[in-house]
Amino acid sequence: MTLALARKYRPTNFASVAVQSHVGNTLKGAIARDRVAHGYLLCGPRGTGKTTLARVLAMALNCEVLTAARRDGTPNDGEPCGECSSCQRIWSGSASLDVVEIDAASNRGVDDARDLRERAMYAPSADERYKVYIVDEAHMLTREAWNALLKVLEEPPPRVVFVFATTDPQKIAQAAAPVLSRLQRFDLKRISPSEIRERLAHVLQQEGVAYDLDALGMIARAADGGLRDALSLTDQVLSLGDTSEVTTERVRVALGLVPEEEFVGLLDVIAERRAADVFTRVQALADGGVDFAQVLSGLADVLRAMLAIELGGTPPESSESLVQALQARRGRFAAPDLLRMLHALLEIEPQYRKSGQPQLLLESLLVRFALLDRTVDLEEVLRGFDAGEDPPVRRTARVEDPKGASAYAATPKLREVTVSAPAASAAASARAVVSPSPAPTAPPRAAVAGTPSRTSSAAPKEAAVAAASAVPASSSSGGSSPTLDAVKARWSAVADTVRAAGRGMLAESVRRVRPTALDASGLLTLTHDPGDDTFSTAVDNGRDAVLAALAELVGPVRALKLESEGPGFEAAPASRGKRITAQDVKSETIDRLAQRDPLLAAAVEALDLELLDS
Repeated sequence: MTLALARKYRPTNFASVAVQSHVGNTLKGAIARDRVAHGYLLCGPRGTGKTTLARVLAMALNCEVLTAARRDGTPNDGEPCGECSSCQRIWSGSASLDVVEIDAASNRGVDDARDLRERAMYAPSADERYKVYIVDEAHMLTREAWNALLKVLEEPPPRVVFVFATTDPQKIAQAAAPVLSRLQRFDLKRISPSEIRERLAHVLQQEGVAYDLDALGMIARAADGGLRDALSLTDQVLSLGDTSEVTTERVRVALGLVPEEEFVGLLDVIAERRAADVFTRVQALADGGVDFAQVLSGLADVLRAMLAIELGGTPPESSESLVQALQARRGRFAAPDLLRMLHALLEIEPQYRKSGQPQLLLESLLVRFALLDRTVDLEEVLRGFDAGEDPPVRRTARVEDPKGASAYAATPKLREVTVSAPAASAAASARAVVSPSPAPTAPPRAAVAGTPSRTSSAAPKEAAVAAASAVPASSSSGGSSPTLDAVKARWSAVADTVRAAGRGMLAESVRRVRPTALDASGLLTLTHDPGDDTFSTAVDNGRDAVLAALAELVGPVRALKLESEGPGFEAAPASRGKRITAQDVKSETIDRLAQRDPLLAAAVEALDLELLDS
């Protein structure tokens, strides 16, 4: 019977193990210098050469040529000959007294570990040989089994070597962390598609089989970093049909892959905004028995390649025909749109694995892609508010706040919120992306005369929109210059007006001071207790709000001046016992946000976004 390619072309020495030269050279040097450890842990993805390296190590330790060299003191390079009877038995997996392979997936209990420990006490079949125990799928051993092996791994009998192979070393660390300190660990690399393609080409040349490089590339991508899987898939392709030839069509049929033309067609549907055609194309894929998981994976690869082309690069590991097709469509997609589509694919993948409606998920995803022309920038929406235009009825807004821009605006990661605004024109559901950027300083909302409180449920959103963009009332207020008596008489009303503007904390600070002087130039002097600097702290962010309230109630005041009074100063009685509510804190937070980033504050106010503490 013909051997499978994965067995027939299994490496017989360290040098021929693909990609893992960092492991092979270390083990080879340890054998040549007689510095072999008593335990090794080989970690890495499936099909990358863990068990192969373990067998080659066992071959080198018991190779008759190397054994004779060690006995005579002759220098050697640590490579097994691969020709002696010992090497042949170990390489073929035949019975050997000194090499024992154990599958931990089916021998994982404490009794199996105890049996292995007892067997390790027996000496090798000859004085110059080594007893090698190869434990595959070592992460399947139970915690009790590892505990039973701890002592023998720390102090093994002479000329006994343990080699553990695993794809999940984290499970070993969780179940038996002390084991890791008793073993030398080697992490094997994933094998790149280009390396797999070169090795497949070499194997097919040895077999005398014609091949297409694009077909080998398809096999390499399907192997997902495992050379053994690639050789097994090649065997599967060769088993299909009457002729021994590896072509792209045979690979596609044998592996059940989705043709690249289908993905290019989906790109055309998205680029031409033909959302209605999505259902027809997806149904055609369903009728062909296509696995929708492969559709999602293949679509991600094509979008990634399209993004690389749009950015002026060359997509790696893509077929020449696909690259040519994507080059012909260059300029039909914007790079940000491609990034959004890739991000949506990543988001939908966990849902797909749990969903009982994979076709519906795929269709809805592709329809979203085809409707990307409905996307608007939130800054354009805000400009529409300023121009008096009606915003869309309902939008999906994505708000991103850079770290440090505002500690109150949003969490650092992207979040999606649904917002509503009055409208006469109904635009479809849209996605907006906001990246706050420096903008001309907008007047504070609190400076608007008659601005409704945020706590009032009856206040229309049009007033909130106007508050985000209106000029301070003091700039347009007329009337004669106020007097000090008038300011004193209306000072409590000034505090109430500041509170009505949503500045609760500032209003409380206003109540804790009193006006004591007003000169002819309009400079108002406010006196506060020397031990109470509440207002002096808040005035930096609230001066305009106080001036606006004064302009509304008593007349324009040019500036404010703070002075400290002696210990006998007493604040107005109205300020005693006033509690600051959560709404006051929220209002104060929004006002601080307006000072730091007027654009984002206007978005929060106009669209009634909810603020999250970061």
